Order: sequence, then C-alpha cells, then structure tokens
Amino acid sequence: MELVILTALGVGGATVFGALIGFAFKKFSHKFSDIILSFAAGVMLAAAVLGLIVPSVEYGGKWGILVTIVGIFCGALCLNLIDKLVPHMHKIMGDDNEEHPNANFNRVLLFVTAIAIHNLPEGIAAGVGFGSDNPEGALLIAGGIALQNIPEGMVIIAPMLLAGIKPKKVFVAAMLTGVVEVIGTFIGYFAVSLASAILPLALAFAGGTMLYVISDEMIPETHSHGYQRGATYSLLAGFCLMLLSDVLLG
Repeated sequence: MELVILTALGVGGATVFGALIGFAFKKFSHKFSDIILSFAAGVMLAAAVLGLIVPSVEYGGKWGILVTIVGIFCGALCLNLIDKLVPHMHKIMGDDNEEHPNANFNRVLLFVTAIAIHNLPEGIAAGVGFGSDNPEGALLIAGGIALQNIPEGMVIIAPMLLAGIKPKKVFVAAMLTGVVEVIGTFIGYFAVSLASAILPLALAFAGGTMLYVISDEMIPETHSHGYQRGATYSLLAGFCLMLLSDVLLG
C-alpha cells in the first residue's frame, strides 16, 4: 500500500513539477515540446502494451483475448465520450497557446477542468496496474504516465498567465489537476482490489484509455508543427527505453 501511495503522489506530482518548469521558462519552442511529448508517448505506448494489455490477456484465461479487446474499446469509447463533453486543451486554447493574450477566465477555467477530467482515467490506469501481481509492470505504467504529465504541466502555465490569472492561483490550478490524478490512482487500485474478477477487463480498459490519449492527442500534437521526423524517432526512443526497462526488471 505504501508503494501505491508513493506512486500516486509521484504521478500527480509530475504535473506540478512540469508546472514549476513552466514558471521558470514561460515559453518553449515547438520543436522542444514535440520531442519531449513524443518521448513520453513512446513510454506510455510501451507501458500500455507491456504493463496493461499483455497482462490482461494472461489474466483473462480462456476468453482473455476477447475480454481484452472489449476492454480496450470500452476505455477508448469512454475517453471519446469525455472528449465530446469536455474538449481537451488544444481544442479550447488553440494550437499555439502563446498567441491568445485575450483568453478570458471562463475559457481558462474550462481549459483546466478539461485537463483535470482527462487526468482521472490516467490516474485510474496507474492504480489498476497495482491490482495485478506485477509491481514492476505497475511502476512502468506509472512512470510512463508521470513522464507524460511533465510536459502537460509545462504547457498549462502560459495560457493562464496570459489570461491575467495571478501566479499563485495558476500554481494552485496546476496542483489540483495533479490531485485528480492521485484520486484516480486510488480509485483504480481499490476497484481491482475489491473485485479481482474484473482485473482483466480493468487492465484492458486502462490500456485502451492510454492508447486513445496517445493516438488522439499526443501524436497529432507532436506532428502538427513541422518536426514530425524528430518526434517519430523520439517516440521510438521512449518505447525502446521502456522495453529495455521491462526486460531488465522482469
């Protein structure tokens, strides 16, 4: 349980850490942010496949592959529904958030709310991993999510500051988005702990949410500024790093 608590704090704290970096530098080049975000996408992709989807098939027994497929699509459809109800950051602030100095408070509030809502399934994915008997795999999942949260925390700072929100309130808002992820981690952990029978479906569901985020948000974002070649190799580097970590820890 102590490991789950530390992981939850680490996953949520990664957003805050990214926000602190955002305060320090204020602006980042698209090339830099695309490379970092692509690397995180590669890490998350490996974590989703190795830490969630493959174990789902293994734990599912005779019908494991069918349960896994259903779970993946359920996770993706869940985030698809969330996207329709609350659009994510690039749909609210535009593709280049540095160029929106007149963004009003309501838009920024929606912006922060969207990030918080999208962070909940990611936190659940981190917690679900600890419901299996593979803590190393769970840590890989959490590490991938935490790494993705750092650049996300970095980019949420600029639009709020440009909207005239005081730095203290900006930091509190960033911290709250991280708290949501901590809550999600505990929800995922206790859900599979109380009902181990749902573990295969829960693992696949969490994997589906991560695949959706990678395909629908991270890859398009990193390929929209003319640096897609570097972003592609960065994704591969992140994936291979997690693959190497899985072999060494396995």
